[in-house]
Amino acid sequence: MVLTDYELAALLLSLKIALIASVCLLPIGIGLGWLLARKEFYGKSLLDGIIHLPLVLPPVVVGYLLLVLFGSQGIFGRALQNAFGISFAFNWHGAVLAAAVVSLPLMVRSIRLGIMGVDPKFEQAAMTLGAKPWKVFVTITLPLTLPGLISGFLLAFARSLGEFGATITFVSNIPGETQTIPLAMFSFLETPGAEFQAMRLCILAIVIALSSLFISELLSRKAQRNLGYI
Repeated sequence: MVLTDYELAALLLSLKIALIASVCLLPIGIGLGWLLARKEFYGKSLLDGIIHLPLVLPPVVVGYLLLVLFGSQGIFGRALQNAFGISFAFNWHGAVLAAAVVSLPLMVRSIRLGIMGVDPKFEQAAMTLGAKPWKVFVTITLPLTLPGLISGFLLAFARSLGEFGATITFVSNIPGETQTIPLAMFSFLETPGAEFQAMRLCILAIVIALSSLFISELLSRKAQRNLGYI
């Protein structure tokens, strides 16, 4: 299937936004996953609920909240604009933020389950031998959590590719700037006689999503074999 310039622009922008969102989420997901898996503290259930809130809220609500908080007149948006010249409104940076917010629960959940699967006795043994907590985390916990890290990263990537509601609410549907594959499909569906183009993008989105899930499963199984889990 040969892509038109319009379709190629939407595809490349989708891949760019999904990749940047997933990479930026990785350290956050690792930190939150470890915190929820290894620590007990007051308000843990509340934090867990807030992290998973994008899974149950309508995407339009998530987009509206982002607009209120990070829009040009939002609490954080105005501060970031004045202090650092960073703007999220109506540009691809905002699309990255929207994709990251809706993908965060999937990444945190995968990493948390991966860390919970690591036997704490390995970490305790290393600390009794004099290893500092950060070294134990880097040399023992993270390597043993690799299948969860891979799964979380690729699930977040696939979810970012499919993001629609929060993105269109927060940064609109601007060709070449915020118009990802789902938003381009929406534009075609609103255009009389453009059903064929919408179907082409639908097939492309399905292929990319299935490929991401297949690669996730393949890499996770390979990591598990290397670690001796299977």
